Amino acid sequence: MKPLVDGFTTKITRSHQRLHVFVYPSGLDLSSSHLRFLTARLRERRRAIGSRWRRLSAGRQALLTLAHLRNGHPYAQLAAGFGIGTTTAYRYISEAVDLPAALAPTLEQAVREASRRAFALLDGTLLPIDRIAADRPFYSGKHKKHGMNVQILADPAGRLLRASPALPGSVHDIRAAREHGVLDALTAAKIRCWADKGYQGAGPAVRVPYRGRWENLSEGQQAVNRSQAKIRALVEPAVATLTTWRLLRKLRCSTTRITSLVQAVLTLHLTCSN
Repeated sequence: MKPLVDGFTTKITRSHQRLHVFVYPSGLDLSSSHLRFLTARLRERRRAIGSRWRRLSAGRQALLTLAHLRNGHPYAQLAAGFGIGTTTAYRYISEAVDLPAALAPTLEQAVREASRRAFALLDGTLLPIDRIAADRPFYSGKHKKHGMNVQILADPAGRLLRASPALPGSVHDIRAAREHGVLDALTAAKIRCWADKGYQGAGPAVRVPYRGRWENLSEGQQAVNRSQAKIRALVEPAVATLTTWRLLRKLRCSTTRITSLVQAVLTLHLTCSN
């Protein structure tokens, strides 16, 4: 016998236990070129592996993946909207993400492109992740939260040239740039690069502001720092390019998948924005 609360039973009837999923039309703030590009890659993949039948066509699978990347909708919601199972949605999205991720520009290609510009901009960004306090390797003391460190290389117009593989948030920017070979590549190509104070000691190729309290700097050093701040501000549009894809604003997937997600977004941006 169920206990009574204010004269009513606490037993939940079967009709109220059912979960009703409502589907509504939505939109993506992307151009049709994104959909055409990813659809073409999926069709090539299906022909290569001899896939004859899928629950979703290549175009619908591409749309499913773009909705996940751009809007950050979870798999269960997308699965309900597209009329497939959650596991199928995960499998389709993972397959589609890996295709553009494999086409992302290498460091050599990005440096070659940067050499055609007057200078380059280097900056690190933290992509927030869903982790608990015990996961110390992913905690960034600079940003006071858990995340993954991604190194951004941009041109003077603020266009994104490359996003590096993701490292745990506890890794400092200069260490991440060294591990990815960014500093050596810029030095070898003799490219002038501007970065913030986090890259002190990066070498002759990277220009950083003077360190110290503002009142302790000379007038000349203050003028240099003001000038460099204006130049470094040009990298902000490149960083914002990643966060316009809402999935990257708060990642709840395995950290081993984050590099593929970032590289896929990079390829879609570079291919479809030109």
